[in-house]
Amino acid sequence: MRNSAVEVDGFTWNIAEAGDADRPAVVLCHGFPGLGYSFRHQLRALAAAGYRAIAPDMPGYGGTDRPASIGEYTNIAVADRLVRLLDALGIDRAVLVGHDFGAPATWTVARRHRRRVAGLVLLAVPYAPDRLPARPTELYAAMARRHFLHLHYFQEPGVAERELDARPREFLQRLFHALSGEFRYLDIWRHPSDGNGYLDVLPDAPDLPWDWLNEDELDHYARVFARTGFGGGLSWYRAYDANWESSIGDQDARLEVPALFVAGANDPVITMAGPHALERMKQTVPDLRGVHVLDGAGHFVQMERAHRVDELLVEFAAEVFTA
Repeated sequence: MRNSAVEVDGFTWNIAEAGDADRPAVVLCHGFPGLGYSFRHQLRALAAAGYRAIAPDMPGYGGTDRPASIGEYTNIAVADRLVRLLDALGIDRAVLVGHDFGAPATWTVARRHRRRVAGLVLLAVPYAPDRLPARPTELYAAMARRHFLHLHYFQEPGVAERELDARPREFLQRLFHALSGEFRYLDIWRHPSDGNGYLDVLPDAPDLPWDWLNEDELDHYARVFARTGFGGGLSWYRAYDANWESSIGDQDARLEVPALFVAGANDPVITMAGPHALERMKQTVPDLRGVHVLDGAGHFVQMERAHRVDELLVEFAAEVFTA
């Protein structure tokens, strides 16, 4: 696995890459609080299977630039920037893999730049084309009057940064545990918003190593976020309203690319979305090749069930690249 900096129109990406440059490309896009490193297992597996695997630090994270403007973190802005990265890397078509915030970023590429996408894999977040009935921050504020909600807590610039930047390793270990298959994340909703920060409501985490994360791996995350802070990642949450506004008048709900969905059965995203979200996805993604909900796994399915996710990605890439 090799790391490099790629400058595209004055914007610097840090990318992790494995496999030969002349092979079909698979580009893996992480969410919060992730890095290209979050796909370390998949990079190795895809390269061994004969693919060029690329996992960028997404905008705001790691060695990639952290723009100040929230507008740079919308799905459209990131999708268009990803296409320019493909151009710079000499990639005409790729399988895109999106986890967490990476999911809407990659499906936006598929909707805006259909020709560039050989296939799409969504991890944790089902395709959701339907527009919320009101501005997201208004809905989150209403929910936060009833219980702690990180979606609301993250909105005010500087508040979460002051808390989380001071204790990056502790925050990461506790959040990784809370979102894993070993904890029921929605228990956090028992806490009120008033007077609580995120570390006040997150559970204590068991000592490492876990089945899917060891001390050295957590240390890597902690070193990076101690250097960069969490502000870039939090900017993606602060772009919710801008994403909502840009969806006005968008009636084309169907996603016209071969697609695959993989999630942990204990992922709180699946719990909050409800079973109708998976059924809705089947209606709006006509070439959905499979829905895999993995028992016992939580939100970080690519790490918690690395071997199975590796298998599914390699099988899907083989399908779409040989079609």
